[in-house]
Amino acid sequence: MLLPHRLTLNERRQLSVTGVSEVVSFDENIVVLHTELGTLVIQGKELQLKTLSLEGGQVAVDGTVAALSYEEPRASRSWLRRLLG
Repeated sequence: MLLPHRLTLNERRQLSVTGVSEVVSFDENIVVLHTELGTLVIQGKELQLKTLSLEGGQVAVDGTVAALSYEEPRASRSWLRRLLG
């Protein structure tokens, strides 16, 4: 079942994310989340996880958000397909 993915950012201080399947890592400068639409990287200062409900797929982050970006998934292709193009 796919959870709806939504980002809500209030004044760069409070971020709410839905559709989260896993918290990969977090510290005060970066939070990495697996979402239904790819890996989301949140960069900033004094970042804190305030809400974490993986059953509901919800995460809330407080702090100063500087950047939000998605990492592109790497295609898993066999060595023969890469060789032949």
